[in-house]
Amino acid sequence: MGKNLYYELKEKHQGEFNKFPCFFAFSNKQFDEGMEKLGLNKDDTDKIYRGIGGMFYRKTDSKTLKDMLNRHEKEMEKAINEDIAGENFVKQMFSYELANHEYGYTYELDVVLDSLGLTYEEIQEKPNLKRGLELALNKYK
Repeated sequence: MGKNLYYELKEKHQGEFNKFPCFFAFSNKQFDEGMEKLGLNKDDTDKIYRGIGGMFYRKTDSKTLKDMLNRHEKEMEKAINEDIAGENFVKQMFSYELANHEYGYTYELDVVLDSLGLTYEEIQEKPNLKRGLELALNKYK
């Protein structure tokens, strides 16, 4: 099997996100260490935003974060739309996420679709998504 284009794009996005100046804290100690990592004092809470999942980042970096996440979303949409037949990137996307969410054990498709920000209805409306999902699901028949 060749390269998984979806996995490569996910890894590229993750690498960029990992370089973004932020920290995750679930205790006071982690928070204090994270603030220091950002060059802030632990009392500089007016200079940070709290993201999801325990994430914190400087308010001054919010545009950079927003731009990066928007670009990631556009790159993912572009890759999906360029796979007109759904037999390459789209199939690889579904195959990866089906395995990642242990579909072979759970048979819970909704969890897989949620991870991709898709609904079953959206997939049915786009031939490339529908075909890619069908191809990926063939492994489980």
